[in-house]
Amino acid sequence: MNHDRVHARAPSHHVDRWSEGVVESIGERDGHCVVTVRPLASGDGDERGAGERGADEPDAELVKLTITFAVRDLFVSRLPIEEGESPVGERVWYRKRGG
Repeated sequence: MNHDRVHARAPSHHVDRWSEGVVESIGERDGHCVVTVRPLASGDGDERGAGERGADEPDAELVKLTITFAVRDLFVSRLPIEEGESPVGERVWYRKRGG
């Protein structure tokens, strides 16, 4: 299976290949982790607060990313949240690659 890519920090390489979004949910399907992301419109800046992220596009199509649990653990550990806190509402960068 081709897995998608997700980062907790803005990528420093091939920036044009990555999309930015906000985590809507994290779940499990068929032994893989599924992260649902609401894409952010281009031009949405970092000055927006967590409560406002994605709020300007309530009807934007959600993107489901399939990743391994190891990748989930890595990207969640790099988010600016406390241990055990939910990553929902956090900004991430992703590349859809799965089949």
